[in-house]
Amino acid sequence: MKPMAAKRILVVEDEARIADVLERYLRAEGFVTERAATGTRALELWRAFRPDLILLDLMLPELSGLEVIRTIRASSDVPVLMVTARAEEVDRLVGLELGADDYITKPFSPREVVARVRAVLRRAGGSVRRSRIYRAGDVEVDLERFTARCGGKPVTLTPTQLRLLALLVQAEGRVLSRHELLDQLGESYVDVRTVDAHVKNLRRRLGPCGTRIETVRGVGYRLSLSTF
Repeated sequence: MKPMAAKRILVVEDEARIADVLERYLRAEGFVTERAATGTRALELWRAFRPDLILLDLMLPELSGLEVIRTIRASSDVPVLMVTARAEEVDRLVGLELGADDYITKPFSPREVVARVRAVLRRAGGSVRRSRIYRAGDVEVDLERFTARCGGKPVTLTPTQLRLLALLVQAEGRVLSRHELLDQLGESYVDVRTVDAHVKNLRRRLGPCGTRIETVRGVGYRLSLSTF
């Protein structure tokens, strides 16, 4: 059997000491890494290195992390794990709305970063796929082929968005609380407002079908089972 290729991680961090530690821990866990110290270089390596995941600090010289996410999401669904300072709450939420999959705040443990990287990759890879197709009304999610359709039209989603839509479809119109959604997404350790950002981004990706995701004030979200 052909051995599985090591996952490639692009570490985008302008503080050399932090980048050194992150690369050392990631490589010790079998990952292949490349490093960028500026937003401009991050985009160059994203195109050339073709990473499986980008570990992205938001505070960067030349081009901010938010601009990097915005550029990447215009043409790619590669998982992005943001690194932020605790005071950067607004930027963190904007990053999630732009399509980042998760975040981690400084100061952090390198082992926690590695664990978070593995969790995001699991959500994006084969270990989170099942050989089942879920349908609710005219919304269809195929976790085996990693595809989604709404109103008969294909929709391109990031791994987190696809899993979120799958959870809403499987609930068959039942209201899912923010805590419940975050827990099933494997993000129970973050602020519940994170799910609001994910839902907002999912609605935008779904276009007209996005109105099917209903907000139940004070509780969470559900998917309308009606069809167009």
